[in-house]
Amino acid sequence: MKLNQRQQNILQLLNRQGKVSVAELAEKTAVSVVTIRHDLTLLEQENYLKREHGFAVLLDIDNVDDRLRVNFTQKQALAQLAATLIEPGDTIFIEGGSSNALLARVLARQSDLTIITANLYIASLLKNSPVEVILLGGLLQSKSENVVGPLTKQLIKQIHFNKAFIGIDGFHAEYGFTGRDMMRAEVIDTVLEKNAENIIISESSKFGKIYPYSLQAAGFIKKIVTDNKITPEQEAQFKRLHIEMLKLD
Repeated sequence: MKLNQRQQNILQLLNRQGKVSVAELAEKTAVSVVTIRHDLTLLEQENYLKREHGFAVLLDIDNVDDRLRVNFTQKQALAQLAATLIEPGDTIFIEGGSSNALLARVLARQSDLTIITANLYIASLLKNSPVEVILLGGLLQSKSENVVGPLTKQLIKQIHFNKAFIGIDGFHAEYGFTGRDMMRAEVIDTVLEKNAENIIISESSKFGKIYPYSLQAAGFIKKIVTDNKITPEQEAQFKRLHIEMLKLD
C-alpha cells in the first residue's frame, strides 16, 4: 500500500505523540472524521497502528501483543512449521518474540515436553498446559516481558536443553545476526553457547537489516525457519554458513 500525504502526516503525528484522537487528526489534517476513520482502517490493516475507542495508537515494537498483530497469519504458519522439528520427550528453550510466542501456543497442547523460557508472556501462554514449564528468573523488561541480566545468564548455564528456538531482529551478510536490545542479545548468546540444536524463527523481511548488537551466532545456528520470500542471494548466504533452511510453501 502506497501512503498518501495525509496518511504519512497521520503517522508522523503518531510518532511524535504515540496516541492521537480521531478528532485531533481530523482537525490537524483538515478533513472530516469519516475520512480519518477510513484512513485509520487502512493503516491498521497494514499494521502501522491500532485503534482504541476514538484514538489511533502507534504500535509498540517491544510489546508482544502489538508484534503479534503484524503479519499474524505468516508468523502462525512459521510457528507451525517450527513445531514439526520437536519430538516427544524434548527439552526445549523458547526465547522471546512474537513468532516464538506462537510456537509456545502451538506446543501448549502437547504433554511429553519440557519448555524452558526467559519470557513471562510465553510462560503465561503455557500456564494451563500439560507441558512442564521452567521460567527463569532475572530482570524483567516490562514491555517485551523478557527476563534478562546476570542471574538469567547464570541460570541458563546451569540448565540443559536439546533444542533452542531463538528470535532475531536482523541479519546481514557482513555483520551476521543482530539485535536491538543489548541485554536480550547477551541472553541469546548465552543460550547459543550451550550448543544445543539452535533454531531461528524469522520472517525474511528481517534479512538485510542491521541492528546495534551482534549475536555470537557463528557456528552455533543449525536451522532457520522462514517464509518463501527469502531471496536466492540470502539462501546462498545461509548455505555458506552451513545453516539448514526450512521454508514455508
